[in-house]
Amino acid sequence: MSGQLPRRTRVCDNAAEFASDIPTYAHHLRRAGYQTSLSGKMHFVGPDQLHGYEERLTTDIYPADFGWTPDYRKPGERIDWWYHNLGSVTGAGVAEITNQYEYDDEVAYNACRKLYDLSRGGDARPWCLTVSFTHPHDPYVARRKYWDLYEGIPELEPPAAIAYEDHDPHAQRLMDACDWRASTITDDHIRRARQGYFANISYIDDKIGEILDVMARTRQEAIIVFLSDHGDMLGERGLWFKMNFFEGSARVPLMISAPAMEKGLFEVPVSTIDVLPTLCDLAGISMTEIAPWTDGRSLAGGGAGRGPVAMEYAAEGSVTPLVALRDGPWKYVACQADPELLFNLDSDPGESVNLAGDPAHADDLARLRAMAAERWNLDAYDAEVRESQARRWIVYEALRNGAYFPWDYQPLMQASERYMRNHMNLDNLEDSKRFPRGE
Repeated sequence: MSGQLPRRTRVCDNAAEFASDIPTYAHHLRRAGYQTSLSGKMHFVGPDQLHGYEERLTTDIYPADFGWTPDYRKPGERIDWWYHNLGSVTGAGVAEITNQYEYDDEVAYNACRKLYDLSRGGDARPWCLTVSFTHPHDPYVARRKYWDLYEGIPELEPPAAIAYEDHDPHAQRLMDACDWRASTITDDHIRRARQGYFANISYIDDKIGEILDVMARTRQEAIIVFLSDHGDMLGERGLWFKMNFFEGSARVPLMISAPAMEKGLFEVPVSTIDVLPTLCDLAGISMTEIAPWTDGRSLAGGGAGRGPVAMEYAAEGSVTPLVALRDGPWKYVACQADPELLFNLDSDPGESVNLAGDPAHADDLARLRAMAAERWNLDAYDAEVRESQARRWIVYEALRNGAYFPWDYQPLMQASERYMRNHMNLDNLEDSKRFPRGE
C-alpha cells in the first residue's frame, strides 16, 4: 500500500507499527477525490487502522498489537504460541467452516454489499474498493466442494525435498522455527496439504467471481488489480509456508485489467511495491508528486525499464535481515549470518545450484554484490530491527499489564441509518435503494 520497502516503512514483521504519516495509495486516491473502502485483511498494526481508507467494512483476521514481535536477542528460540508449525500440514483436510472461511465469507459479502451501494449513485465521487482475503493460506483446510475438485491429480505428489543438513542456513532456521523435528510428515500429509491449498485457490476464484458478477449486473466500470502478498512452498525443497526468497514463497500473481494498458503477459520481474505508482498513474494523479513517496515504478506501460526488484526480510525465522535482488534471470541473496546465494532462473528455475562459488560467474556475483552494497547497509539495518523489536517488547508487556485497550478495528455500522427508520420517507427510501430503476 505504501509502495515502499520494509526498511523504509519500519514494518519489518507482522507486529511492527505502520506509521500514520506514510502515504498509501488510499491516501493518494482519496486526496484526488476518490472514496476509499477496505473489506478484509490488511495486517495494520497500531492505533491507526485506516491508513487513508474512508471506511473499513470488516475487522482484521489478525491482531493489531505488538504481540507477534520476533526477538533477535534470542536466536534459535521459538515463540511457541504464534510461530508457524507443521500442524497445518498434518492437520490438512476437509471442513465446512473454519476461522478463515468465516472471515473470507464475511469479506466477500461486505464487498458485494458495498458494490450494490455504490451502484445506487448516492455519492458522485469515483471509488476505490480494496478486497483482501486470507485464503489461500495455511492451515490447509478446505470445503468439500473445492477439495473434491483436486482429488487424485498428479500435482498432489510430493515434490523433491532436501535433507536438513544440505539446506542453506536460512532454510535450516525456517525448519527449526517450524519445529520440524516434532512432526513426522508422510507423503499422504503432503498430498493432503497441497490439495487443501489448491482447493482454496478455487474458493477464492468463486469469491472473486461473486464480486465481478455484482459489478457486471450493476453496470459499473473499474480498473481491477489482482495480486497476492506471498506464495507457499507447499513442500518444495522440504519447506512450507513463506519467509524466504525462493520462487514458491516470493513469486506472486499480479494481474491488471485497465483500458489504458496493453494486453498480454509481461515476464519482466516486477514488485508489489509497484502497485501504488501504477494505481496513481492509471487514475491520472501526477507522478511527480507521487515519486518521493514510493520505491516502486508504474507498470501502466507494462513494466519495461523497471530495473532490479529489491526484496527485504527481517521477520519470523530470521536472526538478522536478509536482502535480495532479482535482476532479469539473476537472483542474489545476502545476509550477514549466511553465505551468499546466486541463482540463474533461466537455466535453473528450481534454484538448485548456488552459483556464488562458481568462478565462471564471479563477474555476475560481483555486479550484484555491488548493487546490494549500494542499496543496503546491513549493519545499520540489523541495528534498526533490533531496536524496533526491543521497543515493542517493552510497550507490549506494559500495555498488557492492567486495563487493556485493544487496537483491533471495530467496524462502524449505524443501525439507525439502515433500512427503514421513522426519520425517512418510505417511498423515497425504496426508490433510492433500487438499481436499476424503471426496468
